[in-house]
Amino acid sequence: MTQPVSPPRDSAPKVPSAGEKPAWRAVLFRADVRTLSLLGVLAVLILIGGITKPDQFLDTRNLQLVLTQASVIGVVTVGMTFVIISGGIDLSVGAIVALSSVWATTVATQEFGFAGILFTAVLVGLGCGLVNGVLIAYGGMVPFIATLAMLASARGLALQITDGRTQIVTVDGVLDLGERDSYVLGIPPLVLVFAAVTVVGWLLLNRTTFGRRSVAVGGNAEAARLAGIDVRRQRLYLYLLSGLCCGIAAFLLIVLAGSGQNTNGNLYELDAIAAAIIGGTLLTGGRGTIVGSVLGVLIFTTITNIFALNNLQSDVQQIAKGAIIVAAVLVQRRTASTT
Repeated sequence: MTQPVSPPRDSAPKVPSAGEKPAWRAVLFRADVRTLSLLGVLAVLILIGGITKPDQFLDTRNLQLVLTQASVIGVVTVGMTFVIISGGIDLSVGAIVALSSVWATTVATQEFGFAGILFTAVLVGLGCGLVNGVLIAYGGMVPFIATLAMLASARGLALQITDGRTQIVTVDGVLDLGERDSYVLGIPPLVLVFAAVTVVGWLLLNRTTFGRRSVAVGGNAEAARLAGIDVRRQRLYLYLLSGLCCGIAAFLLIVLAGSGQNTNGNLYELDAIAAAIIGGTLLTGGRGTIVGSVLGVLIFTTITNIFALNNLQSDVQQIAKGAIIVAAVLVQRRTASTT
């Protein structure tokens, strides 16, 4: 008669000691510390702006301007955050914004009015995201190469459509959104759209299987595949989401500028990646937060506004941004090495 085999000691569940935090609580603690740190940096910047230019920086119109400027790149950053969390990258977001904005402001498109401009901007963004997703997920191309090719192609097509000229918007419904009369309780409509995209993005990442699958793919694509996740389809969806955000951002930029130009969205890809990194999104994938990315956008936009009000040169501003990015990456590496 065979004797029952006792389970090995290592199979017993590990009970945290009195001074040891459970894993989930440690993760939440790190996230809270990171968010509080970003809020602290933003508060310091606001304090600096209030001290150096109190009458101008703290003026209601200037604060509205900061939030409005943050809205366009902020919407792009939400999509970029999802892509980076999944272990990918999208270098074409700025070019997609440019192509979407000029395609949506052609004379033929403006004949369809407000709905035509909005629909075209979103549709072009989705189309570009679809091409990126198919090339990467099903074509086996490296995200860096595929999106770099899209960057060049979209910029070239935007230049061809405009022939280097600015396309002025003549649709009153679009232009009215940029007027102060359209503000809701003192909040510009563009900021409300940005807030809505942020909330939807947060819910999508933290409260749906789509978000969990995105994190799983970024953490370990092979393990995600073995767990039953269609990795290729998930990556396709993520680049579609990035393209959708670019289309929305293009429409916001049309409202803000009242025109479409092939130079729109210049360096948006770098600003979006930087904001996501500042917010705690790992470039290697598997971790990131929408709240952190939004705070990163607000930090960079506030820095730009403070430099502009103090008549400081743009090269100093770029140096400051670069220093912040390096510091954020170093903090990420230190945090990763201790976990």
